[in-house]
Order: sequence, then structure tokens, then C-alpha cells
Amino acid sequence: MFQIKNSLCLGVFLIAITIQLATAQTNTKADDKFISYVVDLKSDELKFYWKNDKKEIFRSIENLKNWLKKRNKTLKFATNSGMNKNDNSPQGLYIENQETIVPLDTSNGNGNFYLQPNGVFYITTNNEANISTTKNFKNSTTIKYATQSGPMLLINGQIHSAFKEGTANLNIRNGVGILPNNKIIFAMSKEEINFYDFSNYFKSLGCKNALYLDGFVSQTYLPEKNWTQNDGNFGVIIGITTSKK
Repeated sequence: MFQIKNSLCLGVFLIAITIQLATAQTNTKADDKFISYVVDLKSDELKFYWKNDKKEIFRSIENLKNWLKKRNKTLKFATNSGMNKNDNSPQGLYIENQETIVPLDTSNGNGNFYLQPNGVFYITTNNEANISTTKNFKNSTTIKYATQSGPMLLINGQIHSAFKEGTANLNIRNGVGILPNNKIIFAMSKEEINFYDFSNYFKSLGCKNALYLDGFVSQTYLPEKNWTQNDGNFGVIIGITTSKK
């Protein structure tokens, strides 16, 4: 009986180790393919940046970083927001500090932005993050920041029906999702990837809704992971900062 109990314990132990190793290998593979950053709005200072105090568009992460440095703030993380037009103005809804600068775009058109359903990523004055399809989005004075983009990657836990596994539509891509604990995850592929696999990454993390931000122009600045892309030619930039003491 003692030997049987020991054998059972050993078996359970080996199964647990196998699961841990498999999980570690999966996470390592994901780390190899994506650069990601988790945001907790209870502690992280997240803002959307489009223009500086001289009404000049920041355009690049480097310009934003230098502007913040003069104001005793250190940029911890940055990535491009939703898509922009040729003049670097936001395409679709853009809300900054509760001001609607560009209205919601409910029209039809060509390109990724108009691949329905598209959606809106927004943050309320209570520091709650949400992702909604454009159709279901309801604007209010309690929305502090918002960016519209498209297409949606996940809708209620399901991968967008237009995305097919194994397609050759490859590109660098970045997007945003809401984790089960209500924290935000920003992710960018380190290598070219199709929409299905990119969406599936957010699904594997337990996200119910996720939104595509942009493609080959995407950049991410994350020095804590030795990933420092400082350039770009963007409209809106999403940034996380800390104050210098």
C-alpha cells in the first residue's frame, strides 16, 4: 500500500512538472513572437498623446519621449494608437481628456479600418478600460480617452469571422485586448503574422474582446524588455509614464 501511494504521488508530481514545462515552452514561444505590455489602470498612468502644447503633432515616440522628459516624466511604454490619415490626424473616433476631437466613423469603406465589425478602445474617468464594436459603442462625458480602429480581433471571445487560419496575409501587427482581470494588454508581433494567428494570441490569454490598431507602421517602446523603437510617423500615441523624483 505504501508503494502504491508513493507511486501515485510520483505520478501526480510528474504530471504537474510536465504541465509546467509545457506552459513554460508555450510562454517562451509567445515571447519569441510578440512584445507585450500589461497595464493596470489602478497604478499605471496611461494617456493618449496627439499634439504637444504648441499644437504640433508628436509623430514619433522619440519626440514624445523628449517632450515628457522636459516635464520630469519618464516614458515606460509607448505604442501607436488606431490608424491615422495622411496628415497624421486620427481616422475615426478620437477622444482626449473627455474632448471629442474626431467623431465616430460609421460609414463604409475599403481597408482594414472598415472591415466590419470594427471597434473602439476607450478608458473612462473611473479608469475602466473597454473595447466595444462601433455599432454598440455609446459615447458619454465619462469617457476620458478613446480611439476607433478596425477590424475587431475578438468579439465576445470569438475570432473575427473574416479571419481564416493559414492565410498568407502577413504583416507586423499591433493590437489591444482586455484580460480576464480587467487589465489591458497591448501586443505587437515581432515578425509578420496573419490576422487569425494574431487574434488567437489574445484569445489564448483569455481576452473576450480585442481590437486591431495598425499594421506594418507599428512600433513599440518598452525598455524594460530591451525593445526600444523610438521612431515612427504616427497620429496618436498611447503612453505610460512615471514621474521623476
